[in-house]
Amino acid sequence: MLIHRVLEDDWELVRDVRLRALREDPGVFGSSLEREESFRESHWRMRLRGGPTWVAVDDERVPRGIVTMILEPGSPVDDRHVVSLWVAPESRRQGVGWALLDAVQAAAEAEGARTVSLWIVDGNHAAGDLYVRAGFTRTGERQPLPRDPSRVEERWVRPVGDVDLR
Repeated sequence: MLIHRVLEDDWELVRDVRLRALREDPGVFGSSLEREESFRESHWRMRLRGGPTWVAVDDERVPRGIVTMILEPGSPVDDRHVVSLWVAPESRRQGVGWALLDAVQAAAEAEGARTVSLWIVDGNHAAGDLYVRAGFTRTGERQPLPRDPSRVEERWVRPVGDVDLR
């Protein structure tokens, strides 16, 4: 598995992986398939300018996962935020999620970040298991899921630096 940092010109690849993620696991994201299917090329390019994104591809160059790192509005300047982490069902429990988190960890450290954070939708136990093993802890900070306020998500955080993700 190769973890490839994508550039703005890779917008079609990112779009395809993201739409697949929303199609296959719609309940775990803050956005919806319907919303993101309406995005134009300019939106996808803008999204890629907003923070580094990595795509996991297999030996045949088929995309198997994706993650983006951003500076979340309202968060401390020394925190980097994980968004859109997704691994294709046929590639789960094979280290793809770990490798994508490794890419975020290395980039956050290179930027001098002190912490990495993310939001997990209540009931997404598979993601919770991965994040606990990766050293994330619950903050107790909770908010309604933006696209479905009847659901709740919780912020998790982990330190950057000496934490081994394996």
